Amino acid sequence: MDFELKGLDLIDVLSERHLQLRRITEKRWNDSMDIYLSNSEWFIIARVYKKQPTIAYVSKHVDISRQATHKSIKSLEAKGLVEIHNVENNKKDKWIQLTALGEECYERNEALKANIEQKIADKIGLEQLDLLKDILKSDWGL
Repeated sequence: MDFELKGLDLIDVLSERHLQLRRITEKRWNDSMDIYLSNSEWFIIARVYKKQPTIAYVSKHVDISRQATHKSIKSLEAKGLVEIHNVENNKKDKWIQLTALGEECYERNEALKANIEQKIADKIGLEQLDLLKDILKSDWGL
């Protein structure tokens, strides 16, 4: 994989690494757990963890279409990972929250990602990893 990254610009390198990490994370999860979850479902779970957002809020804050968000939320509900509730005094809006199983899945996935991050730190060094994270989190003025 690394040799394929050599000639790429920053945007493409970030994109390729992101895809690589998402594939690894998804595969490790799906190889070790009985509940298959897509990346879109993980994005939603992350936005809902320890919160009770409206479906409209979630739709605005994930990088998938509104229709795909609704489909993913229904799928998560069918898997027993989220509950959908009516907003009080509002017939249109609904809010969601993770079930105990949904929270457990989120926390297990966080542990899985921490393990992958540790492997990266072992390979490139903790200081380099921390520097990379700081650079990615900094204001790029865009």
